[in-house]
Amino acid sequence: MVRRIDVTGHDGVRLAAWEFADPPKERAEAAGAGADRAPGVLLLHGLMGRASHWAPTARWLAERYRAVGLDQRGHGRSDKPADGPYTRDAYVCDAEAAIEQLGLGPVTVVGHAMGALTGWQLAAKRPDLVRAVVICDMRASALGAASQREWTDWFASWPLPFATLADVRKWFGEDDPWVERPNPLRGEFYAEVMAEREDGWRPVFSRSQMLSSRATWVYDAHWEELAQVRCPALVLRGLDGELGRAEAQEMVRVLPRGQYAEVADAGHLVHYDQPEGWRAAVEPFLEQLAEEPRGDREPVAP
Repeated sequence: MVRRIDVTGHDGVRLAAWEFADPPKERAEAAGAGADRAPGVLLLHGLMGRASHWAPTARWLAERYRAVGLDQRGHGRSDKPADGPYTRDAYVCDAEAAIEQLGLGPVTVVGHAMGALTGWQLAAKRPDLVRAVVICDMRASALGAASQREWTDWFASWPLPFATLADVRKWFGEDDPWVERPNPLRGEFYAEVMAEREDGWRPVFSRSQMLSSRATWVYDAHWEELAQVRCPALVLRGLDGELGRAEAQEMVRVLPRGQYAEVADAGHLVHYDQPEGWRAAVEPFLEQLAEEPRGDREPVAP
């Protein structure tokens, strides 16, 4: 079962949250009797993504957790205000508002790419709301102006509109100049963020808004906020992804309670490329949290 729950972002933006399954039966019954409810997990997609990309992950999480995916502003079924803002503060405040309105806290935030950055920035800002964070294939170092120019050129190369979804899958899976070798799963990933219009298939997001969002974090490094994350944190990378091993291990060193994991044969879309390897890497971390008493956390400096 997938249930949509509308929440309100910090500046009134309507956000679509998706609970992919009912809480486990025994948890729900216990909660009704006044016992602890199922622990919450908030799933945050990356740039251009949407909550539905987390569906396979949410299915196995729902066996033990209350798993909720959030379509972040400008993405999926959430509002896409023409004037934004698409700033780091806006994304972090939206996640904060979603956790509070859904009653998920203290929550484990599982974030991919931009969503991972939102997760650790939220953990640094609101340690009372975040119990743990999974950081998937997101760099803490600045990417720089060249990276933003590359993305601008890449967006301009999209042959829009696509006549069919099959054309979407083929271009992003085979013909896209950013594809080093055929990758059907990449084609499927982008097919999920397309919608049919009168003239063909177009993305559900604005490419200019995506560039505006990206511009608020690619020019800066984020090590200082990473060091402020006091909760348990898993830094996870695909071996063929964008986060290199040396930087990932330095991120673990900077994190007061950091751990490291990697998934073989996975690119940037780790959870989408290799769902079984992704689960094998993430599940032990979550099991550690389940064994840790909720009150047994490092004190947060005022």
